[in-house]
Amino acid sequence: MNSELVTIEAIAAPTRNAIVGGPFGSDLVSKDYAPTGVPVIRGQNMGSKWVGGEFAFVSEEKANELESNKARPGDLVFTQRGTLGQVAIVPSAPYPEYIVSQSQMKLTPDLAKADINYLYYVFCSSEQKEYIRNAAIQTGVPHTNLGILKKTPIVLPPLSVQREIAGVLGCLDDRISHLRETNTTLEAIAQALFKSWFVDFEPVRAKQEGRPTEGVDDTTAALFPGELVESELGLVPKGWTVQRLADITERITKGTTPTTLKRPFVEAGINFVKAESMSNDGSFLPKKFAFIDEETHELLKRSQLATGDVLISIAGTIGRTAIVTSDVLPANTNQAVALVRPRQDVFPSGLVWRFLSSIESKRTMSTRVVQAVQANLSLGTLSGMKLVVPPPGTVDVLYQSVFAPIDVAKNINIQRIHTLSNLRDTLLSRLIPGQLRSPDAKALVA
Repeated sequence: MNSELVTIEAIAAPTRNAIVGGPFGSDLVSKDYAPTGVPVIRGQNMGSKWVGGEFAFVSEEKANELESNKARPGDLVFTQRGTLGQVAIVPSAPYPEYIVSQSQMKLTPDLAKADINYLYYVFCSSEQKEYIRNAAIQTGVPHTNLGILKKTPIVLPPLSVQREIAGVLGCLDDRISHLRETNTTLEAIAQALFKSWFVDFEPVRAKQEGRPTEGVDDTTAALFPGELVESELGLVPKGWTVQRLADITERITKGTTPTTLKRPFVEAGINFVKAESMSNDGSFLPKKFAFIDEETHELLKRSQLATGDVLISIAGTIGRTAIVTSDVLPANTNQAVALVRPRQDVFPSGLVWRFLSSIESKRTMSTRVVQAVQANLSLGTLSGMKLVVPPPGTVDVLYQSVFAPIDVAKNINIQRIHTLSNLRDTLLSRLIPGQLRSPDAKALVA
């Protein structure tokens, strides 16, 4: 395949500022941020192949002052400190340019030498990530710098082969994206129904006002009462009760960081879930699990996870949620994550998760967050959150009628995503060093 080992600076575009970092600290501070303008790429915008998510902005005037720190579509952005090894491509839309924050670096590649998608996959490989970790400066928070990035070696085959490799891996990523989009659509339906049934009580209002219960069949409609009555939360369906989260759960607790018990993390073993191990869409990110040994797992009995547990981040990033499935187990968690174990006969995990994920709950949590060294939500506050609960027999039928089939379909898609991700990573580890030819890899993904 005639690959060669080159450094990043050798494949940078022959233009000014082709490899740059973010501004000096005093050149971009919090008071520079604006509601709109030119987006700033920060660590939270680096979670997937493409730069995205919720951005902070600076004015056009400020962005022009930081001209040398701009990134544009087709550039590759790297994390300089924090979660080392993160890499993302600047997309062609919706913004024509971005500012790179102090914790990021960017590369504008010479497209006559290197394919941007190939470069992205190179830096996703375990070998390249290991190189980054080993080359990092360990003083204080582990970090890297432009000098290290410029001298970073990569395997560079001919451009045509780069495109073939990127095409094979991109095909798998496209399938993964499609499955994630499907799950997003399914969950949007479920969230809309949850709000209609358990927050706005629309079927009850329709009955009370003599209107048809739109989108609800007669059997399901019969489960809703025809009257709203006063409660501490306002009007609620007759026969339904206001409950605290603690009243409908077996346990609400949190974990402990093993190092506080002088127990180390290990390279492989029991999954250890942190806030960053949960995505914003309610799924787990297995690549971001830490690991502990069985002895440590036994010492941390209080926070041992079980199927159906609902997790919610309560420190730092508040409100990320996920439901524990059997494929994650055995597992444990730390003090930044609360473990909520629902009473399935009272309010199933799928409904508790949607309650905690709802806009209304997040709004409530945001008003009760304590701002210390980092934002945190107390277990007492979480336990005291109130919701309206139908009678046990009713809630089970309502859940099984719509939400359970959606949850099953989503879990099947998540398993497919894990399978495709593992296949992609396996092919990646063999394609980059030339151990597998692109035509053979194409046959495996066909």
